[in-house]
Order: sequence, then C-alpha cells, then structure tokens
Amino acid sequence: MTKALEGIRVLDCTVWFQGPVSSQYLADFGAEVIHIERPVTGDPARGVRSIKALEIGDWNQYFLVINRNKKSLAIDLRSQEGQELFYKLVEQADVFLWNQGMDNLEKWNLSYEKLSAVNPRIIHVTNTGHGQKGTLEKPSFDINVQALTGIMTRQGEPGQPPIYLGMGSGDAYGGIMSAFGILMALYQREKTGRGQAVDASLYGAQLFMGAPTLQPYLASGNDFYSKQISRSDAPNALWNRYKAQDQWMYLCQANTDEGFAALCDAIGAPEIAGDSNYGDAASREANNQKLIAALDAHFASKSAEQWCEALAQAGIPASPIVTFKELAADPQAWQNDYFLKTHCSEVDEEVEIRGLPVTLSKTPGSVETLGPELGQDTEIVLMEVLGMEWDEIEALKAKEVIP
Repeated sequence: MTKALEGIRVLDCTVWFQGPVSSQYLADFGAEVIHIERPVTGDPARGVRSIKALEIGDWNQYFLVINRNKKSLAIDLRSQEGQELFYKLVEQADVFLWNQGMDNLEKWNLSYEKLSAVNPRIIHVTNTGHGQKGTLEKPSFDINVQALTGIMTRQGEPGQPPIYLGMGSGDAYGGIMSAFGILMALYQREKTGRGQAVDASLYGAQLFMGAPTLQPYLASGNDFYSKQISRSDAPNALWNRYKAQDQWMYLCQANTDEGFAALCDAIGAPEIAGDSNYGDAASREANNQKLIAALDAHFASKSAEQWCEALAQAGIPASPIVTFKELAADPQAWQNDYFLKTHCSEVDEEVEIRGLPVTLSKTPGSVETLGPELGQDTEIVLMEVLGMEWDEIEALKAKEVIP
C-alpha cells in the first residue's frame, strides 16, 4: 500500500535520540530517510550497549529501533569535498535534519542560509536543547533540560528529592514536535514553493508536556501547581492512587455527589457513603486525608483486577498500575500495532519492538527493516539520487570523503 509520506526525502544528520526519533516517525510512514553518518565511527548510538549500567540485551535496540526504515550514507562533512557532495544531495532533498550543535552547523557550512541558497525548497530543521534564542545551549541532555522545566519538582512525595520522569521523555516528545514542525513546513511549502527553518527543542517540548499543571500556575501563580503533592493529601480523594491487595491502581472519579455515591455503591462501601464527614464536595475536600485513609483500608481487601472490573461495570475509570513486564503481554498494545515483532539480523531472530503510535486507515505506516549498518547504502544512494558513475565514487573513496 502507498504510505502517506512517500516521495519525501530526508537527510538525517542527527545522533542519539531526539533527532533520530523525529526522522523515524517520518520513515515509518514512507519518507526516504538517509541517515548521514561519520565514516568509521558513525552515529555514537551505535556504540550503546548499556544505559545507566543496565544491560539492554544482546542486540543494540537503542540504535536499531530508532533508526528503523532508514538508509545509511557515510560521508565526511568536515571536508570541503564532503560538503560539496552533500550540497548535491541537498539539491535533491526535501528535509535537512540536524542536532549536532549550532556551532558545528556553522563550522561545517550547513546553515539555513547556505542550504536554502542551494535548494530554496529545503526544510531546514534543528533539534536544540533550549531553543534558538537565549544563552543556554549545551550540554543538553534530556535529564538536565528536564531539571529546568519544573516537571521534576512535581514528582514524588513532599520532602523527597525531585524525581526524573525518565524514559527519555523529553527526547521522545521533542522528536514528535520536530516531526510535527516538518509536516507543517512541508504543507506550507505546497502553497509557497519555498522551504523554511524549523526548530524543536528539548526545553520547549517538556514545557508543553507539563502544560496541564504549568498553565494553571501561569494563570494563577498558585504554588499548589508547582510543588509535590502527597497522595495522602490529594484534594480530590476520588482521583488518586490506591494500593489493592496485590498492586497499586489509579482511580479517576470527579468529586461530585453523584460520583461519590456511584463509587461507594460500586465498591460496596455504604459505611463510607453514609459518613457525614463526606456529605458534599466541600466536606470531602476538607476531610480528604480521612477519606483517603478509609478508601485505603477498603481497597486493600481485594485485588486490583477485581476492583477495576467492578468500577468498569459502574462506568468509573480505574486501572491497575502495571510494570513493563505486564505491559509487554497486554493484547491491547499488540492488536493496535503499538508493539510489533520484526526480524533482527544482528541476532538472527525475531524481536519485539515498540510499534506505531498513529494509525492511518488508507496509508498506514510499517516497520520494514531495523537500523542499517554503517554506510551500507552509500554507493547506491550516490548512484540512484545523484546519478554518479562508479569511477566517481571510487575517486571519493580515494579522497576519504566516503569510506
């Protein structure tokens, strides 16, 4: 089947996570993504075998999953000959993607001004740490940028150290924002015939990620929205975490008289429903700690699965809080292609990977291949995209422009 982004060519000069995951979204839906890498060393993510000293398996899932569906072209962009060769590729490309520092962008003659002079239709995309303006730029990693966003100080119990949200969330969200910006710029180019510069940053992405509580703080200046809140002191006891007999669960119910009555009926707690301390919304909020303690004691009597089933029958949202191990066996994730299985040549077996977060009915995405070997497509790209002859390619090799 035709994919949504077929015909779009992306020159992906990014490393590690934020930039490569941006182009991964595009590649999944049909864009031709050419991952531009340094000869010999390549993307530094190729060397990843552990994260925070924890083994991640016998295949490099960090690089191979993020760079799936891509080609690899190795070229020395530091040399004049490499830059001139790259400009020829830019002439035939739609998108240029970069995250290796704004200083290097200028040093290697890859600025928007330079590349748009080569190809006025190019979408020139940078993934930065803190945005294009201001003084902050490096070092820029997911964790230290998140420290600047207020997200960490919202996690955990009062009095405990701030908690890193983890999972490369800023990189992943920044990649989504970057892909979104690219699609908007491509759409605008259809109207004007010209490209433009796009920037998506870790800082901006994580500020947007914190919007549900950041925006109320900006509107009110109320410290409630900027500090840790204990689960034992949640203002709405009906919207909180509770420990069932076997595991934690999350209950989501509005603090209305109807909602409270429905909850107590669903979990069989007439003694809580009839307590005068909880007679209306205001009293339930005023006596929130006592109500939370009563619900704690009640929920401890059955499993999370039993409680969630009873609550679902009453139309009350509630879910067990699962581990990745439990999640990996969830049929819901597999049936929607949020998880996929594909062949990994590195270990010569089928492996499980994160799949496609978006479903299109007529032009769906897919995972055809995992990440490429370093430079595996160099010759074929130069021949197919630029029409180069073999002797021209050999001359580039002799000059060490390509390996």
